[in-house]
Amino acid sequence: MGIAEPKAEVLERGRQVSPEELERRARWLRARVVELIHQAGLGHYSSSFSCIEVLCVLYYRTLRLKPSEPAWPERDRFLLGKGHVAVALWPILQDLGYFPPEWLERYGSPGCPLTDHPDMKVVPGVDFSSGSLGHNLSVAVGMCLAGRLQGANYRTFVLLGDGEIQEGQVWEAAMAAGHYRLGNLVAIVDANQFSGGGPTNAAMTIEPIGARFESFGWISREVDGHDIPALLKAMDELPGPDSDRPVCIVARTRKGKGVAAMEAAPQQWHLGILSDEDKRRILAELNAGSREG
Repeated sequence: MGIAEPKAEVLERGRQVSPEELERRARWLRARVVELIHQAGLGHYSSSFSCIEVLCVLYYRTLRLKPSEPAWPERDRFLLGKGHVAVALWPILQDLGYFPPEWLERYGSPGCPLTDHPDMKVVPGVDFSSGSLGHNLSVAVGMCLAGRLQGANYRTFVLLGDGEIQEGQVWEAAMAAGHYRLGNLVAIVDANQFSGGGPTNAAMTIEPIGARFESFGWISREVDGHDIPALLKAMDELPGPDSDRPVCIVARTRKGKGVAAMEAAPQQWHLGILSDEDKRRILAELNAGSREG
């Protein structure tokens, strides 16, 4: 069961929600991710947990949305570059009313639109599909150019993994966004320091992330990606969609955040299935955090 308030026709940017409420939603979302992956036998725990707070701030505060009309032309767009964390997006979309609760109950089963990667053709609220990494920033550039041509004032947000930005296509897109002065584009890098193959910088150095985007004409900001007040401030202070410089928010995060065993062994839980006992233990750990909060 979701925890959203009664639905407004349009969810406006900057809607009122307290940091405490967003913390509660983040704990709820981590628990739902555990339940869904355990139920289906597929999904990515630790990669999802590193971006939970980012997703909560975006969907419950920052994005302008109309769940009753997912293709509403004036909505803000959101592209999940690191598409393997879709299991963390599904409970939010259902909570906001994009699809019925029954879909979550069937997550990962044959014929269900919800799998471990987003598919724009079958899931309302998904603005672009992802699976193969590195493409979504390029698509976002196209969306932003279209917005400019149409005189629209929507923003396009892209959540990228720090391993994903080792892909050359990402930097071609970053260069194009700066060249075309796309201030309606916001990239958020989930900088958890790991990719599927191990520590990110062991494969290819990506630091300093912010300075590299700045070299292409972007504005960069760096925040603790688990600090909800800091994320709120970064999102609330974004320049208007009619500005002339794209923005990169580097969110410093921990893979597996919120579950001690996963934080200690993030690669082990990039993929993995919990035993029934481990599931009970982790849900108890998350519930204990909720009571302490």
